Amino acid sequence: MLMNREQIMEVIPHRDPFLLIDEVEEMEEGKSITAIKHVSEKEYYFAGHFPQEKVMPGVLIIEALAQAGAVAILSMPEHRGKIAYFGGIKEARFRQKVVPGDTLRLHVELDRLRSSSGKGEATAYLGDKVACKCEITFAIG
Repeated sequence: MLMNREQIMEVIPHRDPFLLIDEVEEMEEGKSITAIKHVSEKEYYFAGHFPQEKVMPGVLIIEALAQAGAVAILSMPEHRGKIAYFGGIKEARFRQKVVPGDTLRLHVELDRLRSSSGKGEATAYLGDKVACKCEITFAIG
């Protein structure tokens, strides 16, 4: 593990219950990141999102991917202390249900990073299967 939750919270401003990444496995600042989200039965959203069949909301999978990308961007010396805002989502596709007990591997490849914005290809995996794939853009402020 490269970073734990406490170290992640030193980089991005998210806190419980909205911090959606638990650890960082690999990172090349400003280029790529692989983070982990352990999906617990106790997640707040399971109480109301299909309580008869608990499924992690797709929008929160994308948010977890964005938080991972934000860690990769905001770990760069020139962006420390800033916030990476969501700028857009394109081509989001969901391929697997994410349920309690699952471990999401969140991978973001940043393919365009400028001083005030960035773009990346984001993929969430369950094992070796793609759960979600999208393109995300960031505004850095």
